[in-house]
Amino acid sequence: MATLSVRVPDELKRVLEARAKGQHRQPSDQVRRYLEIAMIAEDNPDLSFQMIEAILEAQAELDAGLAEPYEFGDVGGDAGVQG
Repeated sequence: MATLSVRVPDELKRVLEARAKGQHRQPSDQVRRYLEIAMIAEDNPDLSFQMIEAILEAQAELDAGLAEPYEFGDVGGDAGVQG
């Protein structure tokens, strides 16, 4: 992995460190997360920040093998069906 050095104002650095701590991440990991989301948002301006986070979380769950196949078909049994 390549290293990139970026200078940010002290106030932004303090906010970044606080948010990283709140999410149990290192500041560098928080920066990577924000960059990833920003790049996705730039490519998909119709998606909200929350939607992008949800998609990334779902992808991580899929990668971890936590997904279950969806069974198409009778969802509610015979409810509402008259015969």
